[in-house]
Order: sequence, then structure tokens, then C-alpha cells
Amino acid sequence: GGSLQASRLFPPGMPLMNVAFPCRAVMASGFAVLLAACSQGGAPAPDAAQQQAQAANADAVRNLDAYRQLLRIHNDEMAVTMGKEIVRRFPDSDAAKEVQQTLPAIEKRYTEASEKSRLERLWLYQVAPMAGGTQSTATIENSQPASGDRVRLVLRRHTSWGQSVFLYGSKPGFVCRGNCSIATHVDGRTVSVKAFAPSTGEPALMIRDDKAFIAMLGKAKKISMDVTLVDGEKKETLVYEVAGFDPAKWTALGKSKPAGK
Repeated sequence: GGSLQASRLFPPGMPLMNVAFPCRAVMASGFAVLLAACSQGGAPAPDAAQQQAQAANADAVRNLDAYRQLLRIHNDEMAVTMGKEIVRRFPDSDAAKEVQQTLPAIEKRYTEASEKSRLERLWLYQVAPMAGGTQSTATIENSQPASGDRVRLVLRRHTSWGQSVFLYGSKPGFVCRGNCSIATHVDGRTVSVKAFAPSTGEPALMIRDDKAFIAMLGKAKKISMDVTLVDGEKKETLVYEVAGFDPAKWTALGKSKPAGK
């Protein structure tokens, strides 16, 4: 029985070396797998700090691309915001270095444009019917004092009354007996402006020389006027940021023609 089993396992003429082949194949295959594993493991996986740095760099690149696009479309407000964010979050990055080459000029331009727009919005220009005629006004309110009732500085053209300049507050108005002088500070230079209270009793001060006042205003950035209120004889300095005045928006009017002509 033993020889029969041996003949089945090892047929006559079969070389004994062939029996060892599967074992060698397994060994060779295992070596190949080990070799592949070694080659794949040559670059170690990034640790947590490296992954965080890679993610931050990707964020910086994306934000820089957005910053460049904002510059191309001239959106200075958003560009300044994005640029500052890049410099704050990624101070040592190439993105921050590129942003810092353009950000100061963009921020300066945006700040100047914003201030110009703010000053322009302080003025209100209107054309409306008034006392049987038409009036055109350019009006600005005092920015200081910040509290209390506002006092308007009004430039007015009227088809019947002509041109005038006046302060208009709330009752009981201003102290001004007959003619009075208002100490006026124009960008740090002090001048005296003649005024009078209207006989109608309105809470106003009419400027005597409207033409000179308008010419002065057109060149000024800030005008401060020292007035005394009837209420408690309280003294106040009214500050007007007039730099945004646009003469072209203050509509010129023709004079009314007498009836029947």
C-alpha cells in the first residue's frame, strides 16, 4: 500500500525538483509583496503639524486668488478686507508678501474715497415750490455738538427773493440783537461773519454777505460757528464738515417774471 501511494504522489519520471517549485513561487511572491511595501513606505505620511501647514497654505492660495480677482474688478473695500485677513492669518506666507506689495496703496485709496463719499452725503439738495415761487436749497446739518437739536446751514436760491445763506435751528432760536457778529473758524482761521435775526421771528440767523460766505465755503473743509442760543443764553460752537459741497448740484434758478409780462 505504501508504494502505491508513493507512485501516485511521485509518478515515474517526474523530477523531484518540480515538487519544490510551488514553495519557491510562494517565497518569490512574498518577497515581491515585501519589496512593494517597502517602496510604497519610502515617503512617510505627513504628521498632524504638516497636514495643518498644508491646509493653511491651501487656504492662503485660495484667498490670494480671491484678492487678485477683487483687484481686477476694482472692489477696493472687499480687497482691503481680504488683504488684511491674509496678512493676519498667514503672516509669513508668500501670499502675505504679495498682498503687502499692493495693500497699502489700495487701503489709502479706499479710505480717501470712503471719506469723500461720506462728506458728499452730508449735503442735501432740493428744488421745491415756496411762497408763490420756487426755491433751490443746499443744506447741511452740524456734526458737532453731537447731542441736542440739529442746526441747519442753508444755501438758498429763490425765484423772487434771490440768494441767501442762513442758519436754521429750533425755537426759541438765537441771540442776535439787530446786527451781530458770529466768530467763524474756517480750517483753523478765524473770521467775523455779520448776521441778523429775521423780523418774522423764525429761529434763524441770516448771513449778511451771502456771496462772500459761499465763496469761503467752497474752498473750506470745515467751518465752525460760535452762536448763543436764546434758551438759557447757552453758547455753542456749531461744526459743519462742508468739504463735500458740490455747486453743480445746487440748482440755479431764473427770476420770476412779474404778472402780466
